[in-house]
Amino acid sequence: MSELLLTNWWVWIAGALVLGILEVFAPGFIFLGFAVGAFLTGLLVAWGPGFAAGLMGSVAGLVVVFAVISLIAWIVMRASFGGRGAQVKTFDRDIND
Repeated sequence: MSELLLTNWWVWIAGALVLGILEVFAPGFIFLGFAVGAFLTGLLVAWGPGFAAGLMGSVAGLVVVFAVISLIAWIVMRASFGGRGAQVKTFDRDIND
């Protein structure tokens, strides 16, 4: 049953929406890369059966495409928005001084 669901474009778009909402509650680009991956995978599935032939014809192929797109989206967002990394804010004086 789940194999049939994952071959529907609207399931991927709905998953992207849920992951986008989760990102609002857990900021830090944790779920946003997955949301972009699910959205783009949904668009690829919706493109048509001719485009989804070959690797994307199977559920395992769709999951691999989703994983690769999600990883690329996460790397692009990390490079664009950056992270704080090892930056630590230190305070030398008290605000009341």
